[in-house]
Amino acid sequence: MGSDSVSILTGNENKPTPISTKEEDELPNSSSTALLSFSTDFSNSPPKPVTSSVLFISLVLSASIALAAAIAFGFLFFTSSSSASSLKSDSTGVISRSLSKLKTPVVLLISSDGFRFGYQFKTDTPNIDRLIKNGTEAELGLIPVFPTLTFPNHYSIVTGLYPAYHGIINNYFSDPLTGDQFNMASHEPKWWLGEPLWETVVNHGLKASTYFWPGSEVNKGTWNCPKDYCMFYNGSVPFEERVDTVLNYFDLPSDEIPSFMTLYFEDPDHQGHKVGPDDPQITEAVVEIDKLIGRLIRGLEERGVFEDVNIIMVGDHGMVGTCDKKLIFLDDLVKWIEIPKEWVQSYSPLLAIRPPPGYSPKDIVAKMNEGLKSGNVKNGEYLRIYLKEELPSRLHYSASDRIPPIIGLIEEGFKVEQKRSKRQECGGAHGYDNAFFSMRTIFIAHGPQFARGRKVPSFENIQIYNLVTSILNIEGAPNNGTMSFAKNILLPSH
Repeated sequence: MGSDSVSILTGNENKPTPISTKEEDELPNSSSTALLSFSTDFSNSPPKPVTSSVLFISLVLSASIALAAAIAFGFLFFTSSSSASSLKSDSTGVISRSLSKLKTPVVLLISSDGFRFGYQFKTDTPNIDRLIKNGTEAELGLIPVFPTLTFPNHYSIVTGLYPAYHGIINNYFSDPLTGDQFNMASHEPKWWLGEPLWETVVNHGLKASTYFWPGSEVNKGTWNCPKDYCMFYNGSVPFEERVDTVLNYFDLPSDEIPSFMTLYFEDPDHQGHKVGPDDPQITEAVVEIDKLIGRLIRGLEERGVFEDVNIIMVGDHGMVGTCDKKLIFLDDLVKWIEIPKEWVQSYSPLLAIRPPPGYSPKDIVAKMNEGLKSGNVKNGEYLRIYLKEELPSRLHYSASDRIPPIIGLIEEGFKVEQKRSKRQECGGAHGYDNAFFSMRTIFIAHGPQFARGRKVPSFENIQIYNLVTSILNIEGAPNNGTMSFAKNILLPSH
């Protein structure tokens, strides 16, 4: 399992931009004109006598015509107004739609790993398009947290916390106190801080199910990864089988259907790393993901619950192309300072260095930047070294001892390696600054609590936790998101 224009989120910048729910639905202006016009100009003709019976008949006829016209106009006005009102109600969604079969709200959270925003435009995606057309979409994509890596972002989505607070600060890292190593198969609770959604849901007496979501196999708090409701990761399980397993939950008695479900696909991240974001293999992978969404929709429709389920489809990050000509070598800095490989916890796209005791991180940062700015290090201008506490505040990447003291931010598409080699290859990567548009992914939501055909501004994925707890009407754990965001996105309840 494995990423925008520059973000301007700083300080309290995680507060969402208010989302207007007002939509203009104006009817064309029309002037009031007479339906019938009677001329009183008889030119120069002399007046003719009019009998009382003829005058009476004329008056009756005129009145009848005027009455008929008034009725017709009133009917047209009423139907037009009703139609306009219906259109406006359907487009903005005044209130959430009632459940037709399910007794309580259900949220299905789907992750398509590495689904870069824009992939949906590469080819026909009729099923994803259906969710977008009849649901709510982040118009310019979902913003991942930094670093834009799989495990930090998946766990931020389900905890509402930045990595510095939920503890999963990288896909691989070490505990500075014990020296213990974390990897993507580490299931000890000590690594996984915060309260993930499945634990929150169970705390409120509801059921939850997880299918391969990072962190879901960890026995933590009230969550013990129950049999048949929690799948241990096995990448060889066919995607179709994963979809069918989720669908089978809806065949259970109503009180046993999980209120919260997760579903995970490794694609198109798998292809993106091998060939980059622009290869035809990506298009093929997107087609397959769309077919899986179609399979899910059909299964829910067959069970009569498609319109009842709140589906939230996201990715964890985007993807950018990389090639060997965009390399920076730490050994090229030896004239200024030697950086032994034992100091380096990760090279790319996030350079993380933890020097041993006795070395000054501040001095190391100064010497590295001196070399990089000298013009004598190939591609040195594309790497900047920081003390973690001096990183841009919008990254929220300093408040944890697990984060090494020295962090290097690498320009989009570049990689850092220890020394030169003859290897020549191109592919794709993520993990870069989340301000890069290439790191954005998707947010598509469909269901009774989401307006149809609505576009919302981009937002960080830490907001999704409160979105889910609001739909389920349960109280969440403290997190870095805002409750106002959920209120702005969701339709008000009945």
